[in-house]
Amino acid sequence: MALDVRPRPGGVRVSVRAQPRAARTEIAGVHGDALKVRLCAPPVDGAANEALVAFLAERFGLTRQSVRIVSGHAARTKIVELDGVDVAAVRRVAGED
Repeated sequence: MALDVRPRPGGVRVSVRAQPRAARTEIAGVHGDALKVRLCAPPVDGAANEALVAFLAERFGLTRQSVRIVSGHAARTKIVELDGVDVAAVRRVAGED
């Protein structure tokens, strides 16, 4: 199954599968139709969500305000909006180019 990345005005929406409490924070490819991201942070008090936003902002060269979790705050699979990024950039980062 291919990565679910949808263009939207000014950016994209991407499905993200978060894996908290990993040995290191990194992009681990694609899990089903989601971008898999391993996070060092635990899933406690929003720490993993904050780490995910910070990591994606750094990885795509964005500000934290340009990265938003729009659904799945308490789930492993989330929908994330990235402003100023196109579908091709997300596919490159995922290793799907």
